[in-house]
Amino acid sequence: MWSFLVDRWADVAYRSFQHVSLVVQSVALATLIAIVLAVIVTAVGGLRSTANAVTAVGLTIPSFALLGLVIPIVGIGVLPSVVVVTFYAILPILRNAVVGLDSVDETLVESARGMGLGPVTTFLRVRLPLAWPVIVAGLRVSTQMSMGVAAIAAYALGPGLGGYIFTGLSQIGGANALNYALVGTIGVVILALLLDGLLVLLARLTTSRGIRV
Repeated sequence: MWSFLVDRWADVAYRSFQHVSLVVQSVALATLIAIVLAVIVTAVGGLRSTANAVTAVGLTIPSFALLGLVIPIVGIGVLPSVVVVTFYAILPILRNAVVGLDSVDETLVESARGMGLGPVTTFLRVRLPLAWPVIVAGLRVSTQMSMGVAAIAAYALGPGLGGYIFTGLSQIGGANALNYALVGTIGVVILALLLDGLLVLLARLTTSRGIRV
């Protein structure tokens, strides 16, 4: 294993960077989409049950199946990987964003409006900061899940460590098959733990002191 890493450390480092980049960019895009959708859902009461149903059903779709549906439409490479990872990343964030925004005391919102704040300012300065801890919890779940989905996306020749996992599986019985699979799998786990630690730090830095738990 050690000699395998020494011989390929540059490629492993590059693939690790690709994996993290794919997940971070997809989750960032998913966060923006999820928050916009959550605002719409909380503004229209009848959409809550629909949103919950969609997120529940979406999480039951096998990632391989979704990837198989996306490839004929957008081809192979980075794009299908981004589409699939973003799709799954949206679901936990959307659910938590709806819960977080719903939990904001309407008295505080009315007070902000009484002070002359407009809808956008009220959302950015009152509703979003108060809902943020719950949203970040969904963001952490989403990121952990996206690390695994990004590995599976290598089936569509996407970037990241998933390529090592699939190489190892396709070469079962070969000299380095186990090394490829282990390096890819362990690398994904380590990167997931590092990203989660960074999100914990981000949550602490971006959460108002008065509502920290």
